[in-house]
Amino acid sequence: MKQTHLTEKNTNTDRLARGANIIRDIVRTLTSDAGVYRMLDDKDTILYIGKAKNLKKRVIAYTHTDKLPNRLQRMVSETLKMEIVTTHTETEALLLEANLIKKHQPRYNILLKDDKSFPYILITKDHAYPRILKHRGPQTIPGDYFGPFANIAAVDEAILVIQKVFKIRNCTDSYFCNRERPCLQHHIKRCTAPCVKRIEQEEYKDSVQYAKNFLLGKGDNVQKVLSEKMMRLSDELEFEKAAQIRDTLKLITKIQAHQRVNVSGVRNADVIAIVKKEGVTCVQVFFFRYGQNLGTTSFFLAHACDKTESSSLNAFITQFYQERSPAPLILLSHTIDDRELIQNALTLLHSEKTIIETPKQGLKAELIQLALKNAHDTISRKTADSDNMKKLFEGMQPLFDLERTPERIEIYDNSHLQGTHACGVMVVATQKGFDKKSYRKFNPKEAASNDDFGMMYEFLKRRFQHIEDWGKPDLLLIDGGQGQLSAVETALAELKVSIPVVGIAKGIDRNAGREQFFMKGKETFQLPIDDPFLHFLQRLRDEAHRFAIGTHRQKRGKTLIKSALDGIPGIGASRKKKLLLHFGSAKNVSIAAISDLERIEGISHAVAQKIYDYFHEK
Repeated sequence: MKQTHLTEKNTNTDRLARGANIIRDIVRTLTSDAGVYRMLDDKDTILYIGKAKNLKKRVIAYTHTDKLPNRLQRMVSETLKMEIVTTHTETEALLLEANLIKKHQPRYNILLKDDKSFPYILITKDHAYPRILKHRGPQTIPGDYFGPFANIAAVDEAILVIQKVFKIRNCTDSYFCNRERPCLQHHIKRCTAPCVKRIEQEEYKDSVQYAKNFLLGKGDNVQKVLSEKMMRLSDELEFEKAAQIRDTLKLITKIQAHQRVNVSGVRNADVIAIVKKEGVTCVQVFFFRYGQNLGTTSFFLAHACDKTESSSLNAFITQFYQERSPAPLILLSHTIDDRELIQNALTLLHSEKTIIETPKQGLKAELIQLALKNAHDTISRKTADSDNMKKLFEGMQPLFDLERTPERIEIYDNSHLQGTHACGVMVVATQKGFDKKSYRKFNPKEAASNDDFGMMYEFLKRRFQHIEDWGKPDLLLIDGGQGQLSAVETALAELKVSIPVVGIAKGIDRNAGREQFFMKGKETFQLPIDDPFLHFLQRLRDEAHRFAIGTHRQKRGKTLIKSALDGIPGIGASRKKKLLLHFGSAKNVSIAAISDLERIEGISHAVAQKIYDYFHEK
């Protein structure tokens, strides 16, 4: 044992020396220009991406291996080649580095793993009576965007306020065009029913402008304008209209009293705080826009354990703002070394000036403290969840007679509707939770779409042909009974793969809580209805079921669109896309009038007539 340990240590030392020599040879050819360097292993996999103001000075530091932390020593020992790209400035190098890291996700870089897009409120401009809706993704629809909001719930709440106060419609344009009487939204006083001319266009336009000003944090200005209008209507003896405005003013006052936050001096800002605790690095972001708090969200950084808060924030900011616009002011909990460089890079990237500050006192510092507290609380919750998940995974070992505690569990389920639109899914759970990036979908190629056993056999056989790329799980959980279990066991035996398999099927009358468990060579068994392991296994099974149903519905929806529109002569992919974007669904296209169809760019009267005839002459 001691001899083996010494051999491994000598091998690692040799590899480290080899990597350092390779880098030393590359340094001889480097210039003192700014640029980006990539370290690659024997399979041309990118290990690390870095930027430098002076490539020669930066890269030579990796040859002094005794001064490197263990993580970077491992990286150097795996390095067999390097790729170098020079840039005109360090700012260009920073932007290129962030772009490449986001694209390649090297395992030795600090990574923003759980990146996400944020929702906005959109008030459209392409209709005489604009609508309000939530929007996520590229801002290609003509209109005014307000945000970003931290989550969809915050957007829903804001839209509900706008509907209650200013009664802006939220229906689709096709629904709007086909109304003959007011819908429920009008009856519950959340819309003025412009679809049936219950409000003049100019008056509706004023309401839309009030709503925009309100979202921009100009509620006081809106109140002033409405108060003046109320007094004028009262003088003109229009008491009913004046009373409606009075009620609106009362509602605005009530909402502002509930929402108002004193953030003087930070009207538009991103507040970012970082906390490292218990092996977890959490970044908390608050969005302040128009003097209002639009919510907070958390991010977790990978490969940041041995990095300082400052260097971790450096990496986070460059990746976080790669594809999203920053606020004019960014407040940080820690000072970063490349503050001016990053400011210049963000200004160059988004064409708007950005200032980065690290406040030490006053209101801005209080906001940082609030963000830090949220980050601490987030880590505490995550740690508690991780500890609980770890205990549940440890409990799987004696429960299913496993050789060791599982680290990766794969759950499988099939879904179809009377044999149509069949699909299968693989869901992955680890001790850190569900690994959604490892989820997989399967479509049957050989098995009949109404053959649950045949599909399960096919899907498992196809999955384990990728065992080197996808990894090997420690336990398979199958949604089904003895038939599904036998199909999986057959597939594994043919591939000579040995993995424990458990089938989980609902009991008599398909009652949740009376699940039966099937394992090869064991009698069918049940767990007590209050057993925490039963609840955990139900949760795993239900996640696979949710993913399977969602995949099935998505597949069915694509088929419905195809059957409804693809048969129309002269309607190609481009026109079909425009029709669906405008009307929202193939069904709405089928009931649209010729005049409505003609409004779409690229749809002439003749084409509109052809579409109309297709749906009405059958």
